[in-house]
Amino acid sequence: MPVINSTKTDPNKILPLHYPWARRHYKAGVANNWVPEEVSMQKDVEQWKSDHVITADERRMVLWNLGFFSTAESLTANNIVLAVYHHITAPEARQYLLRQAYEEAVHTDTFIYCCDTLGLDPDEIYTMYETIPSIKDKDAFVVSLTQSVFSPTFSTEGDDNVRKFLRDLVGFYVIMEGIFFYAGFAMMLAMRRQNKMVGIGEQFEFIMRDESIHLAFGCDLIQTIRAENPGVWTAAFEAEILSLIERAVDLEQRYAWDACPRGLLGINAEQFCQYVEHIADRRLERLDMPKRYGTPNPFPWMAQSVDLQKEKNFFETRVTEYQTGGALVWD
Repeated sequence: MPVINSTKTDPNKILPLHYPWARRHYKAGVANNWVPEEVSMQKDVEQWKSDHVITADERRMVLWNLGFFSTAESLTANNIVLAVYHHITAPEARQYLLRQAYEEAVHTDTFIYCCDTLGLDPDEIYTMYETIPSIKDKDAFVVSLTQSVFSPTFSTEGDDNVRKFLRDLVGFYVIMEGIFFYAGFAMMLAMRRQNKMVGIGEQFEFIMRDESIHLAFGCDLIQTIRAENPGVWTAAFEAEILSLIERAVDLEQRYAWDACPRGLLGINAEQFCQYVEHIADRRLERLDMPKRYGTPNPFPWMAQSVDLQKEKNFFETRVTEYQTGGALVWD
């Protein structure tokens, strides 16, 4: 039963499973469940109000990231609910999309929580996609890849339309969630490593863990559609995908210089740009495409932030790397 364009699939009948990878991603998402109110923001508030702890450049970086992510999460949620879910016919993949839509809502709530707690001006944060060119260009680029899929008359029937759907999936899963988010993740987690804005840093860490699962699901979905429609992924289409990813890297690097123009925390915009190239190569490899940049990872510590098995001192902080009982493995 194909993951799209199936006339035989009952969307209400999830068993027997035909795509176990979708079920694995769903269970991984459940095991990583969290809500922003579980994270203390007291230290963040104290630092944000101080004139001596958070510098003007650091404030700019925090605001730029809140401004970008607050809009990007909503765009991603809209794409899942209004476009992708409608065209997926495999029930286990639909179940994951419902889980992802919930997580996007949690992420959106996170930025509400941050704005309310820090006393930020919501008109400033939530209009940055219009007022900050580097943010506006990133959002506009992803939206441009999905306009045809949002049409109420769009269908995934035929190779050309399947390619349009794949372009949408690459736009949101690979580019938005897999490339555009990662300079921001590195910035906020770098601050956390300096013991600054640790509450927001912890929430960004949780978001990144969610996004790593979103990315894995999206790439598995892309590869499944590709395998089930072997005439779709042509050399010309692969060249188009590479061009889109190159454009995404350029936009994310411009955003990195915009959000962090003078360098801070012992790192600088050039390193963030190198990290974006490294991440882009990993996304290309996940799509079975050759590396484009060959840039080494300047932030090896970033990999630790998606490891759910880290241990924490119970008396110093809440145990956040928990798994629910149904996900535990007993010896």
